[in-house]
Amino acid sequence: MKTITKLLLLLVLCLNAKFIQAQDTIQNVNNKDKIVELKSIKADIENQEREFLKLEVEAISKRLENGEINTDEAEKLKKEVAKKRALNIENRLAIINNKIALLERNDDGYDTSADDEISKIGISLGDEEDGFAGIRIKNKNKPRKYDLRTSSDFVLAFGLNNAIIEGEKLDDSPYKLGGSRFFEIGWAWKTRVFKNSNFMRLKYGYSFQINGLKPDDNQYFVQQGNQTILEEFPENLKKSKLSITNLVFPVHFEFGPSKRIDKDTYYRYSTNKQFKIGLGGYAGFNIGTRQKLKYELDGERIKDKQKRGFNTTNLVYGLSGYLAIDEVALYVKYDLSPIFKDQPIKQNNISIGVRFDMD
Repeated sequence: MKTITKLLLLLVLCLNAKFIQAQDTIQNVNNKDKIVELKSIKADIENQEREFLKLEVEAISKRLENGEINTDEAEKLKKEVAKKRALNIENRLAIINNKIALLERNDDGYDTSADDEISKIGISLGDEEDGFAGIRIKNKNKPRKYDLRTSSDFVLAFGLNNAIIEGEKLDDSPYKLGGSRFFEIGWAWKTRVFKNSNFMRLKYGYSFQINGLKPDDNQYFVQQGNQTILEEFPENLKKSKLSITNLVFPVHFEFGPSKRIDKDTYYRYSTNKQFKIGLGGYAGFNIGTRQKLKYELDGERIKDKQKRGFNTTNLVYGLSGYLAIDEVALYVKYDLSPIFKDQPIKQNNISIGVRFDMD
């Protein structure tokens, strides 16, 4: 499930941006310039590996301070990481030296970029290390942080949408119960609240919410000054839908058990296949409202898209919550702000559906 969702997300990203993968920092210049640049990289490699070793030793010392390992175990681990970094330096310098030798033997502009193994930069989705919006540049030699309290998730939600109208039951709603839907997509960061417990997490981020309302009984929305009302359309409507798009910033407190995973130089808390409950709310802005009408007139199919305010509320805010197992959740959100401003009868948007938080 996780592999499939990450591959799907990667496909979406590829459709919207160019995928860039750099094999090294060497430009397409002549061999002499490449050799000079390679020699400068040799010093960078040694400094990089020493910095990595320093971080790993600090992580081991932290485990010793916390009483997770004894002095003998700490010394053994420090010797192992020191040996690993020394071998890394030796192997990576050997690659550089071989490339230099190859360039010195070939003065005809031989391109070695395809063979280079100096450093690799790639794209990683939803990794809990460094990154923004689920994309991070990674170096395969970089050690993990000993304790990482913040991770991130790609958020996707969809389901049924409708309105709670003042003085009326939901069954009496003028909007189609099955035809009105919502869609949400965004990114969320999750931070452990307590130092030594992962039972409570603070989840925060941003989302684009699209709330759709489909009027029943061949009706459509009409803006009359500062009022928005439903009227019967003069033709037979094939489709009538109002879409309200909001940019919101949700904040939830997430509760639930997790499993601690301990490694030699770091540890993590995992909520995979665990029950989770999230309670919180959101606030944001309306960024667009559109009505879409489909009908036939004199035998011709008409599609009418109306982009206007329709007196929808500019500042939106509400309550939301979810019950989840692993990545899948039952999701409910309710707008405390009315759908339309300055109306004699208040209408508040309500949504229920499924939510996926994919790390």
